[in-house]
Amino acid sequence: AVLAVFSCYSLVNAFQWIQYSILSNVFAGFYGVSFTQIDWLSMVYMVAYVPLILPATWLLDARGLRLTALLGAGLNALGAWLKCGSLAPQRYPLTLAAQAVCAVAQVFILGLPSRIASVWFGPTEVSTACAVAVLGNQLGTAIGFLLPPVLVPNTPNDTDLMAHNISIMFYGTAIVSTLLFFLTGVVFEEKPKYPPSHSQAVLQTKPPEDYSYKQSIINLFKNIPFILLLISYGIMTGAFYSVSTLLNQMIVTHYEGEEVNAGRIGLTLVVAGMVGSIICGLWLDYTKTYKQTTLIVYILSFIGLLVFTFTLDLGYLIVVFVTGGVLGFFMTGYLPLGFEFAVEITYPESEGTSSGLLNASAQIFGIVFTLVQGKLTTDYSPRAGNIFLCAWIFVGIILTALIKSDLRRHNVNSGIMNLDVKAVPVDSPVEPESTTLKIQSAL
Repeated sequence: AVLAVFSCYSLVNAFQWIQYSILSNVFAGFYGVSFTQIDWLSMVYMVAYVPLILPATWLLDARGLRLTALLGAGLNALGAWLKCGSLAPQRYPLTLAAQAVCAVAQVFILGLPSRIASVWFGPTEVSTACAVAVLGNQLGTAIGFLLPPVLVPNTPNDTDLMAHNISIMFYGTAIVSTLLFFLTGVVFEEKPKYPPSHSQAVLQTKPPEDYSYKQSIINLFKNIPFILLLISYGIMTGAFYSVSTLLNQMIVTHYEGEEVNAGRIGLTLVVAGMVGSIICGLWLDYTKTYKQTTLIVYILSFIGLLVFTFTLDLGYLIVVFVTGGVLGFFMTGYLPLGFEFAVEITYPESEGTSSGLLNASAQIFGIVFTLVQGKLTTDYSPRAGNIFLCAWIFVGIILTALIKSDLRRHNVNSGIMNLDVKAVPVDSPVEPESTTLKIQSAL
């Protein structure tokens, strides 16, 4: 139930992120602003994340999972209702402010998948649970690609009709996000009654005064494999953010008037990535080959972006659907891999802190990539912008290959399976209590 509710309100937050960008030409006309100003409605998510991530991860560690979840769901609903007041051409500043509130909500959402997975699920389920938690966010992006072009068709000669269509989208989002906020208050609990894994049991036995948030940050930045992952994750995820933000412009440049199909291509990209996420999560739970899987997916993402880049202008939308699906399968499927790989190489540091830093890196790269790729796309062509991303992803491949894998959490959890616990005969005079104590001592 916790995983399902989190996935749902994460979905709504991701939907609100992409709903403007996939209709960039429509909203630019409605508010009478430039494409760059519409792009900022997406980039504000990235800008807000960077300065707020450290306070948010501190709050997660100091006050716990439930309060952080309520903040994320509550701010998400508040931002959605503020958007309902921006249904007029002169109110771009208000819709930007509302989007900024949703962006702050995102800070309390993106770092939770690995924490929820670790706290609530056992060793054979944790990677799959993390993938499902990330899946909610991806599904929101997918719906954000699909629904807005259908709900808000481009009617440049009828502003009143356009405002009416936008209002349906905004009010519907606000109602759903409010219901999810109340559901979060009912369902979310801090942790299960019993720890689901040995690594969680070890962490829960540590006195709170032994934990130092500052020292945790220092430890993470001293961890060279984590620093390499921090940069490589930022490159890959930042490239995904950039492609998602500029997809409408890329498609409309070569296929004029195809806003609805641009949304469907985005949907294909993300749905394929959702399948990739689940497959990668199941694979990690089965094999624990974190570095090998991450590197292979990274390389295949690079190949997928190259193919997408050089087939975009062939004039066949069906080709773009196929190449977009292949690209999404690997690029979006990489997201939960990075989270779980980070938790493995940084245990026993907080999952929320490592995930938060990964997301901060992704936002920074996302801002830079979106600005540069947008400029290259406008001044030259979508191909120039995509080649720029390909070059950076190649750098990410090299950095991933340099990571030395030390699966600390896995080693702690697997240690329980290697204990030599001798059987006690039924007629043994040893009391049950002393047997329990001996086993506990061995553990």
